Amino acid sequence: MKKVLVFLTDGFADWEASYVTAELNIPSRGFQVQTVALDKEPKVSMGGLRVLPDYSMDDVPDTFSMLIMPGGTTWREEKNQQIKSLVQNCFDQNIPVAAICDATTFLGIHGFLDHHKHTGNSLPYLKEGAPDYRGEEYYIAQPAVREKGLITANGTAALEFTREILLELKVREEKEIQGWYEFFKQGSV
Repeated sequence: MKKVLVFLTDGFADWEASYVTAELNIPSRGFQVQTVALDKEPKVSMGGLRVLPDYSMDDVPDTFSMLIMPGGTTWREEKNQQIKSLVQNCFDQNIPVAAICDATTFLGIHGFLDHHKHTGNSLPYLKEGAPDYRGEEYYIAQPAVREKGLITANGTAALEFTREILLELKVREEKEIQGWYEFFKQGSV
């Protein structure tokens, strides 16, 4: 089973990772979704869901297939800046990183978007939240962007975010993934 890690902060946006975790957790897919946080204390989502992380920053597995970073209300808090080392490790090891909503701002704060095509909640929002951000020329105003193992999405694009993750991980054939997306987006195929 290939491990996919979902990073949880207090106040994480539970709905932003719900489609992708449900798809990846289908037993025949060959993936195992596990959670990681700064520590192993329960994290409470914006929707009030309490989740006990599988790993802390101290015991993150050496091998995993992707890091997913749902948005939320606390990505800019000082304590969460220590997540940078995990993200840097992913970039260094060519492990795909997928960030949505304010998690993209976190990436912008730390320079991870400066040389990659990406999106976020909006360019002005990204520039305001990440004053040292230098990736404006790579910003694309669309719901989700995938390039070279980096997936970014705005906070309204959980379905597009999921589609790009499924494509990156080659969970199913591209045509099947697009059909899945159309079904959930439009309500029919």
